[in-house]
Amino acid sequence: MNKKLVTALSGGAALVLALTGCGDDSDKQIADYAKKVCDQVQPQLSKITKANESITSTAADGKPEEIKKADSAAFQQISDAYAAMSASVEKAGAPPVEGGAKTQKQAVAELDQTSKAYGDLKAAVDKLKTKDQGEFAEGLKGVAEDLDKVNKIGDKAIKKLQSGEIGKAMSEQSGCRRASGAPTGNS
Repeated sequence: MNKKLVTALSGGAALVLALTGCGDDSDKQIADYAKKVCDQVQPQLSKITKANESITSTAADGKPEEIKKADSAAFQQISDAYAAMSASVEKAGAPPVEGGAKTQKQAVAELDQTSKAYGDLKAAVDKLKTKDQGEFAEGLKGVAEDLDKVNKIGDKAIKKLQSGEIGKAMSEQSGCRRASGAPTGNS
């Protein structure tokens, strides 16, 4: 049961990393924009990775109270990280590409929505009763199902931001490269 939750969380990390798949004057502007975003996003990716690791390590052999506490704290950390990434994309301004303002607006809305959804998951975990292990497991199963939905929210805006020239420039920035040791969901 906890493996489902870990797998779903790994999908959330993949969604974040999709955002950060992350010559002439235009190329320099694009590279500068990518660096600005990636430098701000990198610390948030680290927070998400640590939160996922916390869930993974507790899920392996934790008691219901420990799992609830770890999941609640992790969901809050992830929610905060998405909110910070949204603020970073907002502050960076529109990418210097055709349709950049629309892309930025969509990405900010997506990140805000994802942040809120993780906050809702935290609230759902906080309401779980831990006295009856069967009841707790059933409630946690519901949270895992909701988490699957959260991981799919607004995927298009994230993919659009990491596509084309901006996506290529972001993939060349060290702050947007996938961190090693990210959870795989195979635990």
